[in-house]
Amino acid sequence: MSLKFFHVFFIGAVVLFLTGFGVWATRRYMEGREMDMLLTGIGSFVAVLGLAIYGAWFMKKLKGVSYI
Repeated sequence: MSLKFFHVFFIGAVVLFLTGFGVWATRRYMEGREMDMLLTGIGSFVAVLGLAIYGAWFMKKLKGVSYI
């Protein structure tokens, strides 16, 4: 397994995890109106956006490198 494959896999897994965590925190905010849950959800979605941008940049940078 190459370092590129692991990097892409790990970024994808973290994006999925943070998306689910952001949805959970936002739903929790809707139930109890706890401000910390709203901030946690917003922070998670901001992190997802940042990781998506980073992942696209990474893929573009290593376009010619094999996954093997």
